[in-house]
Amino acid sequence: MTFTRAATAALLLRAIGCAAAPVAQAATGTVAAAAPPATFTANPHIGPGGNSFKDSAHFRVYGAPSTGTADAALDMLEAAYSCFVDALGWRSSGLSFNNDADDGPWTKANLYSVESLPGAAGVMHSGYATGLPWLEVQHEYTSDPGVTMVANWVADTYKTSELCAGARSQFGQPTTATNINLQKVIGDSFQVLVDATADSGNYYEAWPFLTYLTANPDEFAGLGRDTVRELFRQYQRGSNETPLHTLSRLVAASSATAQQVVGRYWARMAYVDIGHPTAQQVFLQQRDDINCANLDAQGSGTWRVKSTRRPRYMGANIVPLRTSGSSTTVNARVNANGGAAFTATLAVRNTSSGATRYVDLPNGSGSTAVAAGEEVSLVVANTPALIQYDAFELGSDAQAGLDCTVTISGATA
Repeated sequence: MTFTRAATAALLLRAIGCAAAPVAQAATGTVAAAAPPATFTANPHIGPGGNSFKDSAHFRVYGAPSTGTADAALDMLEAAYSCFVDALGWRSSGLSFNNDADDGPWTKANLYSVESLPGAAGVMHSGYATGLPWLEVQHEYTSDPGVTMVANWVADTYKTSELCAGARSQFGQPTTATNINLQKVIGDSFQVLVDATADSGNYYEAWPFLTYLTANPDEFAGLGRDTVRELFRQYQRGSNETPLHTLSRLVAASSATAQQVVGRYWARMAYVDIGHPTAQQVFLQQRDDINCANLDAQGSGTWRVKSTRRPRYMGANIVPLRTSGSSTTVNARVNANGGAAFTATLAVRNTSSGATRYVDLPNGSGSTAVAAGEEVSLVVANTPALIQYDAFELGSDAQAGLDCTVTISGATA
């Protein structure tokens, strides 16, 4: 199935956060042609308008139940603008998506604080005539970045990352806890990397992949601080490609592939070693409650992946291994039934220092010495050739699971 352009936009906006604050750079990759004014022009006709409002330089908040609520919301939005637009170079929320020249006019984004919304804490609208967004957010969530920024990569980066530390400080915003959901990300790691299936998908939880790309702990050339912005800018307009196709071009300079990046991401997720300031702390607190029961024993040191947990397109199995506690050599061999493509890695962590290392298993086979005081996991990712897919309506190619057997010595699964 094709991964439609509309689905691509919706998927990325849900995965990284979509708000009146940061809006990604235009797909053309153009840079703003004119410097914006210090204060944007208000437009009460974007959204329902009203007589009760408060302004900041780039935003207007309507209908807040108190001046304090309006001030808190404006400070949050301005901090986000300072981080994502001023510091990271994202396209301004003041520009219409109908304007490819990025030369204005510059308009304040409107946020409407409302008493209630059917079935949602907040919702984003856009005016197709103006090409500008406006938000409706329930009163109690008006200054909550987890709602106003859709609670995904943008919100988490805003709340936790050093990338936004200066902006948070400038506008008096706290550094707060991560919203990572490891029960879903690791517990259901076998799902398609981004699965938007209603009621069972992971598309609101899959953002740690973008955090990994941004932190780039494996130093892939072409990745780093600006990766998410570049996924938008480098998208081949009209191509109908998926973000993974765009990613493959970003890492081509390092002779890497999207499959290698995905494989290493999942290897690092064995201990949530993805360059996030606090996510690993959450993992260490919750790890005993995360479902990693991916294999069934077959005898003679061999296991087979459970039929219901076979990794789907760019998904993975994370398998913590048990050793005797003394120094040992762990040997692992992964065999994929039908010759399907996969990426296998042994992830090793020192439980005292927290240091990690990753041992690739070329052709599914390899070994590593595991010292006393180290723990080890086997990670197997389903990394076939890239496909076009619609995350909201997965086809059989995306849903096809990797059926494999694993033979291990020196440890047990």
